[in-house]
Amino acid sequence: MESSIWLWVGFNLFVLALLAFDLGVLHRKEREIKVGEALWLSLFYVVLALLFGAGLFWLRGTQDGVDFLTGYLIEKSLSVDNIFVIVLIFTYFSVPAQYQHRVLFWGILGALFMRGILIFAGVQLIHEFAWMALLFGAFLIVTGIKMLIVADQKPDLENNIVLRAVRRRFRLTEAFHGKHFFVRQNGLLYATPLFLVLMMIEFTDLVFAVDSIPAIIAITTDPFIVYTSNVFAILGLRALYFALAGIVPRFIYLKYALSLVLVVIGFKMIANYFYGGKFVPTELALLITVVLIGGSIVLSLIRTRGMAPEPQALPTGWVPGSPVKEAADNPARTGEE
Repeated sequence: MESSIWLWVGFNLFVLALLAFDLGVLHRKEREIKVGEALWLSLFYVVLALLFGAGLFWLRGTQDGVDFLTGYLIEKSLSVDNIFVIVLIFTYFSVPAQYQHRVLFWGILGALFMRGILIFAGVQLIHEFAWMALLFGAFLIVTGIKMLIVADQKPDLENNIVLRAVRRRFRLTEAFHGKHFFVRQNGLLYATPLFLVLMMIEFTDLVFAVDSIPAIIAITTDPFIVYTSNVFAILGLRALYFALAGIVPRFIYLKYALSLVLVVIGFKMIANYFYGGKFVPTELALLITVVLIGGSIVLSLIRTRGMAPEPQALPTGWVPGSPVKEAADNPARTGEE
């Protein structure tokens, strides 16, 4: 028990050290993150996760190692959906490139905190009430089908519930004020559009976490593996965004693959509840995820090869809190009313 506590403490201290190094050393000054730098940083986080997985294989056995790698791949794949939404939000509000990393950094901190709470709550529910696996599985299937249906539809960000709620409760400046989330004008405190963007990204991750955490719980109910696979996927999200933001519109089939992954994991969860914990083995879920995600990326790149990108092209699909846009497209805009 004592060694387990120190394992948790040590891992979280390591994560905090990584975040401090990122903000305090690598990105101490506000600047635009170049694609080359983002690719190297993304590779660093992937290698770090693989080394951690190798450590689990060595210290805790094959099953825990496979569970971690499967969970990490699923969470990493689902985090790409976050990138679609982040690209859309940043473009819609015309967030300056040099401030995007700051928004994502604080967004990641909030995501880690929220996901930690949801993970422990979800694992506890499964341990106390085994039949919750049926609800989680059904939820994943319904969510996957919903994402599949709206994959080509354009969201109406102007009527997003978070945007409307923040506008009702805060005074908002009409323009960005550098890196600041809040500024004082005439003795009054105002939120800037950067704060509005941060709130929308935090809400998006909270909703996506409700989808992705049951997906990893379908693989394992070990809270340490569920938590660490989530953390490694989230830590690499910022670098992955800056690496892929420019080519996200080319991944035309990826949303369909992500939807199908949720459906497959949902069926796995239900089948294993009725027919035994290993009726659908984790290795099979890992293989299906690799084939769906890898195949969709390859097919997307082949299909869009040589196609000129559309100016101001935005990703389509589901954005939490936003209804489907019915009117003609509106150009990207800033955060003013």
